[in-house]
Amino acid sequence: MEGAWDEGNQSSFGDFILVGMSDRPQLERLLFGLVFVFYAVSLLGNTTIIVVSWRDPRLHTPMYFFLSNLSFLDLCYTTSVGPQTLVNLGSPLKSISWLGCVAQLYVSLSLGCTECLLLAVMAYDRYAAVCRPLHYTAVMHRRLCLQLAAAAWLAGFGNSLLQTGLTLRLPRCGRHRVEHFMCELPALLKLACTDTTLNELELLASAVVFLLVPLGLILVSYGHIGAAVRRMRSAQGRLKALNTCASHLAVVTLFYGTAISMYLQPPSSYSQDRGKAVSLFYTMVTPMLNPLIYTLRNKEVHGALRRMLGRTPADQAT
Repeated sequence: MEGAWDEGNQSSFGDFILVGMSDRPQLERLLFGLVFVFYAVSLLGNTTIIVVSWRDPRLHTPMYFFLSNLSFLDLCYTTSVGPQTLVNLGSPLKSISWLGCVAQLYVSLSLGCTECLLLAVMAYDRYAAVCRPLHYTAVMHRRLCLQLAAAAWLAGFGNSLLQTGLTLRLPRCGRHRVEHFMCELPALLKLACTDTTLNELELLASAVVFLLVPLGLILVSYGHIGAAVRRMRSAQGRLKALNTCASHLAVVTLFYGTAISMYLQPPSSYSQDRGKAVSLFYTMVTPMLNPLIYTLRNKEVHGALRRMLGRTPADQAT
């Protein structure tokens, strides 16, 4: 059997060894501190957006409904990999059970696919708000919002079920050392001791459907938004429309940029160090930045936070 259990009996048959940065202990300590901060800030920021959007009636709009979905998704995303990554970086124990690896792969892949679709839905919401303002409430009614959100979640989890099943059926011939912090699909494919061409083609097709198609819809939506903004006579109206879309565009750029660089390449050309860096970015850094991007210049969220904390100007005056 390839690779005897020389990791100090820390794993049993069927378990995986998440190698991470074990060959660079100083870098591991630095990464532990960074991941801890990213995870803590992500928990705080995304929880705040969910609570504020839920408690303040003024934020009961389609935009904040989808933003709450995104924050909940990011909360689950970082939690699916964050604690295990901290354990991996903070101790010599690098093992994860087979069931734990399956759960981590399935959940993280599900949430990643869901986020692709959810960002496209949010772009359509911004298109309706800017291009059809007089009919916005009729177009983006509550039932449609629920249907779009449910479709994104169901499609993401359905695709992940297929991808996870196909990957875990591959024979490993005793290979158990995963050159990663987490159970990520490209890293697990490299453990296979058989031809993975069909798996790579299926993964590429899935990436096109869940990455490029939603990204194309986003670009089309923003093409219409740009044309509508150019037709606006009021400079204040143009600025308001751009501010409305700027946060979403920043989030789209962060997420799609890293995800495309990770999944639109054949796993056979997968660079281990690059894959680790990109994965840490879109699983820990992006979910931390999303709530910051949406709140830094958002006066509605600022006002809702002040009202929730009892610090509105009216309250201060009394």
